[in-house]
Amino acid sequence: MKPSLSLLSVCLLLGACSQNVAPDATAVVPPPSWQFAQERASLAVNQPWWQQFGSPELNRLIAQAQAGSYDLAAAVARVQQAQAGAVIAGAPLLPEVKFGGSGNREKLLRGNGYSQLDATDDNKAVDYFDANLTASYEVDFWGGKAAARDSAVQALRASEFDRATVELTLLSSVANRYVQTLAFDEQLRIARLNLANAQRVLKVVQTRHDAGSATALELAQQTSLVASQQRHVPLVEQQAREARISLAVLLGKPVQQLQLGATPFARLHWPSIGSGVPSQLLSRRPDIASAEAKLAAAHADITVARAAMLPSLTLGASLGSGADRLSDVLRSPFYNLTAGLAAPIFNNGRLSAERDKAIARQQELLHTYRASIISAFADVEKALNSANGLDGQRQWQDEELKQAQQAFDIAQHRYAAGAEVLLTVLDTQRTLYQAQDQHVQLRLARLQASIALYKALGGGWHAR
Repeated sequence: MKPSLSLLSVCLLLGACSQNVAPDATAVVPPPSWQFAQERASLAVNQPWWQQFGSPELNRLIAQAQAGSYDLAAAVARVQQAQAGAVIAGAPLLPEVKFGGSGNREKLLRGNGYSQLDATDDNKAVDYFDANLTASYEVDFWGGKAAARDSAVQALRASEFDRATVELTLLSSVANRYVQTLAFDEQLRIARLNLANAQRVLKVVQTRHDAGSATALELAQQTSLVASQQRHVPLVEQQAREARISLAVLLGKPVQQLQLGATPFARLHWPSIGSGVPSQLLSRRPDIASAEAKLAAAHADITVARAAMLPSLTLGASLGSGADRLSDVLRSPFYNLTAGLAAPIFNNGRLSAERDKAIARQQELLHTYRASIISAFADVEKALNSANGLDGQRQWQDEELKQAQQAFDIAQHRYAAGAEVLLTVLDTQRTLYQAQDQHVQLRLARLQASIALYKALGGGWHAR
């Protein structure tokens, strides 16, 4: 007697041949420490990181952005779509049950009827009613249905991480625009102050010119400087208005509804942030978690594609009844059991191409995942390097500003006393204005470096 293989044996054999190859290693070895780590930085990166800047107004704006941002609302809607997709993908793992009922009437309008028509000249109207309960189920021999469910679940996780990334980007953008707005306000205050200084010097020059002790050239030079300062004021005002418009967009409201207080720029301070070690970054950033979830979904998609190349077994059962009268529809019950086996034979390479496409997609996401880790390391290093470099610059710029102010005061008094030429006053005034403006820019850059570091470290987000 020749040995034979049962259907189940064939299925198990094919199943063994269809097992997925273990995924490639995804690990990227992190460096042992940050190259530009700040010394004596111990403050942890907590979730409400924006509170560390000491601005109740910033806290209020952050809350408005979380409630009113359309970008964040769209990200939440994408999460809801993914939740529905996960339910849809998991549905085939259980039998599908349907109920059906129908009523039918055939009536002969004239003539004797024909063989396919139940109604005849003697019985011109025929009624028929039926009801049925049907269940169908495709046996998941190869794990394709479960893999499709797992892929959808991982896609859901990725969408949740993407929402967290959108929120982190939004909040850091709000903080950036807010400190930039205050910096423009401070620059505007300095520009107006320097304009007042230039106008005060112009009065001295005008008085000396009228008395014959100052030349027309000196008067023209100072008048030109005053005009330059007057031109600069509306420029800074324009930049300040543009910053407010951008901030209002982030909050999801027109700029007319944006309410900002008079918080002095100098009141903001940056915290000393503990960056931890590079290995901790893998669990801190939602974009890395999203890339990892997408990679896991792609791995499950390979199982789905391979299962489509193998036979499928579908089981069905139905319970029904029918009658000529509606009142008798449940008096003649019957049942029906079915089983069907289908296997692909020829599809011109479509199924194998789907499998190859899924494998290539997994490879793409694997490299994307690795790249996101490297990029995250670079983001932190850049933010730390920026903070350290700006701290070094500010230390010397404070002295520069102090000496520039002292030089302008001395030159102004000496010129009024006739002991100094106007050119010296002009030079010291320009130097002072540049030092004051640079002071604001460095302070703004230092605040933005701290915001960038919070964002690079994940902003206190942690995977649940």
